Amino acid sequence: MNSNEIAQLLNETAGTLSETKDISKLYHRHRYTDSLPSGQVISEIVDLCRAVIFPGYYGKSTLNAQTMLYTIGVNVERIFDLLTQQVKASLNFCNEEKQDCSGLEDVSSLAMEKASRLVSQLPAIRLDLASDVEAAYLGDPAAESYGEVISCYPVIKALTNYRIAHELYKLGVPLLPRILTEMAHSETGIDIHPGAEIGRHFMIDHGTGVVIGATCIIGNNVKLYQGVTLGARSFPLDDKGNPIKHIPRHPILEDNVIVYSNATILGRVTIGKGAVIGGNIWVTYDVPAGARISQRKHTTEK
Repeated sequence: MNSNEIAQLLNETAGTLSETKDISKLYHRHRYTDSLPSGQVISEIVDLCRAVIFPGYYGKSTLNAQTMLYTIGVNVERIFDLLTQQVKASLNFCNEEKQDCSGLEDVSSLAMEKASRLVSQLPAIRLDLASDVEAAYLGDPAAESYGEVISCYPVIKALTNYRIAHELYKLGVPLLPRILTEMAHSETGIDIHPGAEIGRHFMIDHGTGVVIGATCIIGNNVKLYQGVTLGARSFPLDDKGNPIKHIPRHPILEDNVIVYSNATILGRVTIGKGAVIGGNIWVTYDVPAGARISQRKHTTEK
């Protein structure tokens, strides 16, 4: 091909790619000066939140009692400023099939309000995460110290993102909560939807491959092992054949439940208080409190 033919080919390709009618579900129309949330900025927010929640383990290594208030104060202000920007960007994100963003008045003020509410929840989030750290330390004989758990265990990193994302989810912030949990998913291999409700003293041992669906409800003192799926069994369809969204479709795990590796629990079933689900089990039914569910033993006759 000569240069003219190449130029024509490029122009034709650009023209085809610019046909918005062909990409209506893939195209986000920016309005005025709005923008999508920034992954780089959100990563900075996560780092700052980890620094104020676990002071001395993240952020400045020279932190001490004399500099604690100043350092955390600076970080909190930075979190608020960055979070306000990202919440505003999320509020400006409009999926025309679901919502009409044109009715949002004074997006900047609304973003500041939601960001400030999230920041005000950081002490409560830290208390929940402190219980999760304790659960990991007490639940794993290999853990040598709380510092090891905070610094190394993927469950704490994933739960930090999740517990922040869950508060934003409850505040009605679109898009941003899911970005936060998917960032943790990429970092740790633990996939927790921000809409899930998870109690205190929660532990995921190892963590790789764990999936927790959007409408899961998990009580206190629950422990999961790697590869556990808390998923949906089926998707009811509307009259157009599309899945009906935002209905309870994931499991409920009551207090003190243990689910061992690679177990799959599907549908809106309840696993009763203190029940134990063995590894590699497929569960699609309610399990009573205190039950022990395991695979049947198979023998081969010679």
